[in-house]
Amino acid sequence: MEKKRVEVNKEDTWDLTRFIKDEEEFNNIIKETEKLLEDAKKYKGKIMANCDNFYNFIILDEKIDRNLSNLYVYANLLCDEDSTNNNSVSLKMKAEKFLDDASELLSFASPEILNSGYDIAKKYIEENSNLENYKFYIEKLFRYEKYTLSEKEEQIISVAANTFGTPDDAFYNLDNTDIDLGYIKDENENEVKLNNSNYNLYMNSENREVRKNAFEAMYKFWKKHIHVVASLLKGNIKENFFFSKVKGYNSPLEMSLYKDNIPLSLYKNVINVTHDNFKYLHEYMKIRKEYLKLDEMHMYDIYTPITKDINKNIPFEEGKKMVFESLKPLGDKYINDLEKAFTDRWIDKYPNLGKKSGAYQWSTYDSTPYVLLNYNGTIDSVSTMAHELGHAMHSYYSKENQSYAYHDYPIFLAEIASTVNEVLLNEYLTKNAKNKEEKMYYIVDMLDTIKSTIYRQVQFAEFEMLMHDKEENKVPLTAEEFNKTYYELNKAYYGDNIISDEEIKYEWARIPHFYSSFYVYKYATGLACAIHIATKILKGDNNMRDKYLEFLSSGGKNYPLEILKEVGIDLNSTEVMQSAFDLFKEKLEELKSI
Repeated sequence: MEKKRVEVNKEDTWDLTRFIKDEEEFNNIIKETEKLLEDAKKYKGKIMANCDNFYNFIILDEKIDRNLSNLYVYANLLCDEDSTNNNSVSLKMKAEKFLDDASELLSFASPEILNSGYDIAKKYIEENSNLENYKFYIEKLFRYEKYTLSEKEEQIISVAANTFGTPDDAFYNLDNTDIDLGYIKDENENEVKLNNSNYNLYMNSENREVRKNAFEAMYKFWKKHIHVVASLLKGNIKENFFFSKVKGYNSPLEMSLYKDNIPLSLYKNVINVTHDNFKYLHEYMKIRKEYLKLDEMHMYDIYTPITKDINKNIPFEEGKKMVFESLKPLGDKYINDLEKAFTDRWIDKYPNLGKKSGAYQWSTYDSTPYVLLNYNGTIDSVSTMAHELGHAMHSYYSKENQSYAYHDYPIFLAEIASTVNEVLLNEYLTKNAKNKEEKMYYIVDMLDTIKSTIYRQVQFAEFEMLMHDKEENKVPLTAEEFNKTYYELNKAYYGDNIISDEEIKYEWARIPHFYSSFYVYKYATGLACAIHIATKILKGDNNMRDKYLEFLSSGGKNYPLEILKEVGIDLNSTEVMQSAFDLFKEKLEELKSI
């Protein structure tokens, strides 16, 4: 039975008082921010009147943003530790309302600055040396100059954006509230209610009938609602075209990539190099089929463990030791700084009643990185610890080495630090495995990680691109078109060693990422970069180690591809993506040798 929050050992919880002491301080920050917002209103129509006004408004806006970030993150952390605490829920709602009101009040600023023109901003930078510290920040702001319409048009688009969120909202409700997958029988012939939370559990079952029934039940639901979901995803795609055309982009994909200054060729290169390496995934499916002694392997067999579960009750301190040992190749400085996560109580370790499930790292410029875990003693929870601590150290080093304007690293780079830690942990566990069976477990774990984070995410990314291309070419986006396109992709990715069951053509319908268009490819590039970095560090490349620590300190000081170039990574070439597939091939050979 889960403990109540008040019953949890204090040393096992994060210390939010180091961030915001109590509700009184929280309310004082609100009062301070209200005064700052009143000051900001006085700049309306005057921000770009002269260089001093421009600089002073940037400083004022930064103070407001910093306070709003602190209020929002603190309130959410407080609520996530115990959602049964009504006071915490109330503070969260208060922070969200205050953030919305502040955003609306400041909505005049961006159009006003952009309408003045970049030439004026550059002139002010020359006149006021203090603005030099914001040069890249200002450059990013004015990148949107040519895509910013008149104030009235922007207001119309803003209203439209609120209306156009319906497909995402409707899918969320269908997938989380209205979903009914019925009942199946588990391994002990007990009738159990199937849901999104336990679906993966049954897909991992050693009992083939259990996973087959779970698979069929899942897609029976999505088949029943396939025309509704097709309308929702079509609506989302049409929204993307509306905004890209109105703003003046050539395509929704270009609009999505523009923020990070990513070329279209990179997105397509990721897909093409994955196609070039289909053979290794096909071979892995063949190995799985042979190991499981199956005459036919179906889509409901691809998650079945081919090794015995070595999960055991690993105490938190032992799990921590495993993580620290695996990360020693990153050097003494990294290890010594990582210790602060434990001595300064950055981590909320165990589940409790009302605590948010899963795991994450979250911080602001003024807080320590906070890590939410639900540690349960499995090897997976040790890996999760390593993953989230990777994010934490990325945040810690970035805010220690960058100004507020540049401390926040883009999502494109976010998964690199976390997966470098995962790769290093996996290599450490593989090397120190006590027997062949345990070694095989870790090898398969890495193969499955690459399968799910690269092959599968690239499959999703290609599906998104193809469906947007069809919309642009006036192909009707019917349920049949979605089904056919996804089914053909699935067959290409998994090959002839597996039967692409008819049900799998409905899988696209249950993927929530498709409502955050052109996002998932970043998972693939993130892991590929992490593998490239970790592999070189493990081979004793101290230059790469030093560059990697500099990367962790870079925040968002430049565009993602430019920051990666400083580490020696050029994602415009196929070399880094290929290194991930080379590791996949290497692990396949290891698996076969065992």
